[in-house]
Order: sequence, then C-alpha cells, then structure tokens
Amino acid sequence: MNLILAITGAVLFLILAPLLGGLIAGVDRVLTARMQSRRGPPVLQPFYDISKLWHKERAFANPVEMIFTTGYLVLIAFSGALLFSGGDLLLVVFTLALAHTFLILAAYAANAPYSTVGAERELIGVMVAEPILILLAAGFFMITGSFFVSDILKETVPAIIYLPGVFLALFAVLTLKLRKSPFDIATSHHAHQELVKGVTASLSGRTLAKVEIAHWYETILILALMFLFFAGNPVLGIIVVVICYFLEILMDNLFPRVTWKMTVKSLWIATILLGVINIAVIGVVGGVIG
Repeated sequence: MNLILAITGAVLFLILAPLLGGLIAGVDRVLTARMQSRRGPPVLQPFYDISKLWHKERAFANPVEMIFTTGYLVLIAFSGALLFSGGDLLLVVFTLALAHTFLILAAYAANAPYSTVGAERELIGVMVAEPILILLAAGFFMITGSFFVSDILKETVPAIIYLPGVFLALFAVLTLKLRKSPFDIATSHHAHQELVKGVTASLSGRTLAKVEIAHWYETILILALMFLFFAGNPVLGIIVVVICYFLEILMDNLFPRVTWKMTVKSLWIATILLGVINIAVIGVVGGVIG
C-alpha cells in the first residue's frame, strides 16, 4: 500500500505540477500587471509561450546545451517526484542542487557574456540557497527523527511551532528561487533585468522551453516544502502558502533589485539569525528534555 501511494504521488506530481506551475505563473503575470496598472496577458499565456518556443526552429549557441537543459529538467522533476512520493528530504535537497549545476553548465556552454555572468550568479544563488535547505532537512529530522517526507506528514503537531526561524529563512530564499526582486540576480521572472534574462540569455526554442517547465516544477516543489511546516493542518498550510506567494509578487513590484553581494549578505544573515539559531535552540531544548 505504501509503495502504491508513493508511486501515485510521484506520477501525480510529474503530470500535474507543470500544469499547476504554469497556472501560477499566469496568475502571477496578471497580478503583476494589475499592480502596475496594466491589463496584462491572459492567465494561460505561459502555456502559449511554451507552445511557441517548442515549435521554433532549433538554434543553438552550443549543441551541448540541449543535453544540459534536459538534465536540468529531468533532475528537477525527479526531485519533486521524490518529495511527493514521501522520499528522503535530504536527497531532494541534493538532487535540486545537482539540477541547477546542469543549468549553470548550459549557460557556460553558450560562451556569451550575458549567459556567463548569469551562470556565475546562478552559482552564487545555489551557494546561498543550499544552507537553508539543508537546515530545513536537519530541522525536520530533529523534530520527527526521520528525513522521510512520509514520516513528516504523519506528525499531528505542525512543524512551524518548532521551526519558525527556519520557515522565515526559507521564505527569504523563496524570493531567490522564484526569480523575484530584490534577489533575482541570475535571471528574473519577468524580462526586466540588466542581464537580459541572464542565465537563460542564450537559450531559445526547446531548450528555453525546458528551462521554463523546470521552473514550474521547482515552484511547486518549493511551495510544497513550505507546506510541510503545516502538515498537521493542511488547510492552514494551503492558506499560508498562498499568502506567501502573494507577498513574493508584492515584493517583486515594490523593491528594486540588489547587488549579488547584498543578496549573499542578506540571505546568509537570515540563514544564520533565523535558521541556525532556531536549529541550535531545538538542539539545546531537545538535549534538556532528553
């Protein structure tokens, strides 16, 4: 029965995540347009864009980018499938980092100024985001005794009670993962970046389509990680995730982009002050209780 549930969760993620991720991207565009007093595109515009990219004539700055972008998409999808099948959370984090390594290699393969700088900033983004994701996995292990998502979901007491600092640090990193201001240093969710889409500047056609689909997968994956903090109360979890995403859209329209140095300082300070201290307190309290 557990195996059937695991396979069902993985299959549902692989099928539904890009659909839901595309819809979220469409709603994102509409809300952004409204905040800027524009009409904006239709909600289904992201799907139209992907269809157009998929049918474009193939053109490569370097043919090897096709291999790297395919690896990026496959690994992102595998990370999410592993999460939704109730698998090892730590393996999800490491696979996610490996996936972004393939995106970085794809940008480097183009050997173009904008994509090279974008690749370097994407590498910085991985370096900044990974610590809090590892702390997240460690925090869940400390309060549940397991890295497996299936065990975390069985907890009746929401993890947010024990890990509020880790949750807030993850919310800060969410801005980076969603490619939104003020931390969209490698590429932006919307085409308003000084690097002209940065890490994806030299990608086109199907290679760019695969990167966009992978971003939809990753959006659902990261939002699911936030939902885990409220596994004991799913309704509250959904409400909090929706509010958090709306706040991300709001910040994207209110705050200017900061430099990569400020991004590193800000997110590492958030990781240390919120995440590391939260984990340390749990370790001390757990030791005292034990």
